[in-house]
Amino acid sequence: MTMSPPRSNKNKFALAAICLASLMFGLEISSVPVALPALERLLHADFQDLQWIMNAYTLACTAVLMATGALADRYGRKRLFVGSTATFGLASLLCGLADGAAVLIAARALQGVAGGAMLICALAILSQQFQDGRERGQAFAAWGVVFGVGLGFGPIIGGAIVALCGWQWVFLVHLPLAVLTLALLFAGVEESRDPHAARLDVAGIATLSLAVLGLTYGITRGAAPASGGLGAVALASAASLAAFVVVERRRAHPMMDFSVFRIRAFCGALLGSMGMNFSYWPFMIYLPIYFQSVLGYGSVAAGLSLLAYTLPTLLLPPLGERLARRYSAGVVIPAGLFTIGLGFLLMRHGAGLASASWLSLLPGALLAGAGLGITNTPVSNTTTGSVPGNRAGMASGIDMSARMISLAVNIALMGLILLAGITAYVQRSLPGALDAATLRALAERIAGGDLAAVGAGLPAAVAGQVGGVARGALAQGFAWVMLYGGLGAWLLAGLSWLTFAPRARPGGAVAAPPSR
Repeated sequence: MTMSPPRSNKNKFALAAICLASLMFGLEISSVPVALPALERLLHADFQDLQWIMNAYTLACTAVLMATGALADRYGRKRLFVGSTATFGLASLLCGLADGAAVLIAARALQGVAGGAMLICALAILSQQFQDGRERGQAFAAWGVVFGVGLGFGPIIGGAIVALCGWQWVFLVHLPLAVLTLALLFAGVEESRDPHAARLDVAGIATLSLAVLGLTYGITRGAAPASGGLGAVALASAASLAAFVVVERRRAHPMMDFSVFRIRAFCGALLGSMGMNFSYWPFMIYLPIYFQSVLGYGSVAAGLSLLAYTLPTLLLPPLGERLARRYSAGVVIPAGLFTIGLGFLLMRHGAGLASASWLSLLPGALLAGAGLGITNTPVSNTTTGSVPGNRAGMASGIDMSARMISLAVNIALMGLILLAGITAYVQRSLPGALDAATLRALAERIAGGDLAAVGAGLPAAVAGQVGGVARGALAQGFAWVMLYGGLGAWLLAGLSWLTFAPRARPGGAVAAPPSR
């Protein structure tokens, strides 16, 4: 007869498995951007390929977030955790073995599906297996720290891996981590399911995923001089979104219950979710290109420079929680978004100096990270705490989906703005020297960061001039992106503040937004 380990030990194993899974998920968001310049050179990836290497992961995550909870409840949370972790390890292996951009993008999509499912299962098991109040609080605190470490230290970890082992190991490192996670998972995680779980909302998942995919594809391809079929893509995306609304309104148990949008605190916090991913996180995808191609840093130096941007997001969430308790989430969330925007505008000022370096960007980077750090926890607490308890899971799913959709869309939008800034600079510097198609291709090469090869394929007279303007063009493109990030964060801050603000009732009485 075999003896199972005591429950306390099983919970330690389970928590270790959950934390490792969350670490892998976070690293795949924040460590990969540092490898993008290497991917551009070694896999001959163009600028759109680089965007899709990141967006394939985020879009695939978004597609499964709302579905995973229902599947885990119906078929078993441990079973789905095992399957998603094993698939994540396999997808990471395929990423590391990829010999071209198309293969890597496909593998990243599989990795995103597995990563999104893995994260949701980890949170469900954390909630289910840790029932004691004190132990539950410690478990969630440990999970939050490890998840934050994955996001915050991902750039320096990715930079060190690229410098020491090559870009492949940014992905291959997850294979042994996945094996260790599976061993801990089998040792500690208990199976659980909900016998009354609702049926999977396949129609809702499909229509929402198609709408976001179409929107992102349209933005990514929108600046091409010959973007045939984009009108049809836009119509299909709009039709999918309309179909999603119709489907969800007609279902008895919808994936997204639109009645929660009548709760002003929920909507204000959701605008905070979108605001953080409107500027801060998508810009981290492009910032390594700025450090390496404009400032001339190596991958390790770029990763170290990014720590100023990411570390405040780890250190300041406790302050954000205390501020929310004292002043309310309706004050802290808009103030945090405003701080992010101010940080972006300070970074733009620092990048525009003649002696621009990571030091000139440091005040803005610290301020933007601080803004996100004080916003994140109040957003998460308010989205789940402002709705009835039986809808907290759905509210959390909507929150996570809003973050991932905003991230995917703004990766594409920032890329479009970066290209526009580069194109405007080249046109001003070399008036009439290039036709539209050549100019577009040149702007994409500059945006990808490989400035040494931007003149390839151009006439000799033009190629020499292009080499002289490429760095300035890339710097202007980033100035436009920083301006967009700052103003976008301020716009969402204003909308969030207006949504949280109490309304005056007839007769002069003021109605505060409901908290639950």
